[in-house]
Amino acid sequence: MSFTRVSEIGEFGLIERLHQIVQPTEKELATLKKGIGDDCAVIDLQNGKYQVISTDLLLEHIHFDLLTTPLEHLGAKAISVNVSDICAMNAMPLYATVSVALSEKISVEMMSALYKGMKEAAEQYHIAIVGGDTSASTAGLVISVTVVGEVEKEKLTYRHGACVGDLICVTGDVGRSYSGLKVLMRERELMLQFLAENPDQTKESYQPDLAEYQKAIEKHLLPKARLDMVRLFAQLHLVPTAMIDISDGLGSEIKHICQQSGVGALIEESRIPILAEVREIASEFEDDALTYALFGGEDYELCFTIKPSDFPKIETIKDISVIGKIQPKDFGIKLRDIYGHEEDLSQYSGFEHFAKPQPTETEDTEEHSHEHEHDEDVWDEDPS
Repeated sequence: MSFTRVSEIGEFGLIERLHQIVQPTEKELATLKKGIGDDCAVIDLQNGKYQVISTDLLLEHIHFDLLTTPLEHLGAKAISVNVSDICAMNAMPLYATVSVALSEKISVEMMSALYKGMKEAAEQYHIAIVGGDTSASTAGLVISVTVVGEVEKEKLTYRHGACVGDLICVTGDVGRSYSGLKVLMRERELMLQFLAENPDQTKESYQPDLAEYQKAIEKHLLPKARLDMVRLFAQLHLVPTAMIDISDGLGSEIKHICQQSGVGALIEESRIPILAEVREIASEFEDDALTYALFGGEDYELCFTIKPSDFPKIETIKDISVIGKIQPKDFGIKLRDIYGHEEDLSQYSGFEHFAKPQPTETEDTEEHSHEHEHDEDVWDEDPS
């Protein structure tokens, strides 16, 4: 048997290969509308509604570090990231199952804190936690959550429905979670240094003042699924043509929508919602905040497309930004910066498990100011 490292084909290459193996089993479920390949599987309930199902895995040392992650926050995040997938289908979550694998260092009290966070998040989203499984682990704490939801058939939104001329929108702001992670990773190193220099101290003795980073850290540790937006869409009688949640970075998610819809995209840098705090943190690390927004990930906002005729429905909503327009496939996926230069985004990707390490290049790059307006608008005509 040959041995191909997973990094040779990457996370999405692996998913596609495994999908090819199991795809024949889909015929066993006549009511299956969508299997692997979107934020959720979709099953026809044959009562005017679809059932949507999402599963996510969180692993210690891969997705979180217990040195920097309070267990109540971790429990809440485990629920929220799954509910976010349900929201990406324009659906409402109903119930969840939770499975955990525990190493010997995890105490009963720690598990109680974890599940308290899950309970509080479940109550926030009005879902029930109805079961799960527990096991021992030799590889740290492992959390697997499955959330089941429902959506009226006419409201279901896939990734693959974007059409040329549609407007590209994003909720909230992006890049903030990654900026919070950068701060936490810096503090982790400082904490370890403190403990090495003070062996009689515990991690609780290390108390840095992180007040100025509160919004960024909270966004990373305690993200909120945008269920409020799903409810808002219903009130506005708005059904997006395509939608995805931002787990791997805005650039990566736009790429998914374009690939599955068979289209291209033009994104306006000046329209991407990035908070001043994120720019300040990026500057501290001598980074570009735009990189955080496009490729940082874990913002769990919604990226979606709408028909131009639906623009008036969202025009006055401050928590929704129109950042670009869907183009023909041969246009590619491009970012227009504040100087009018267009860069191909299709060559870049967001966070990817099993990614093959790439050689680094040192480049002199200018930190762009995003405070002034772009000379050209994203629209070739009135979007409405």
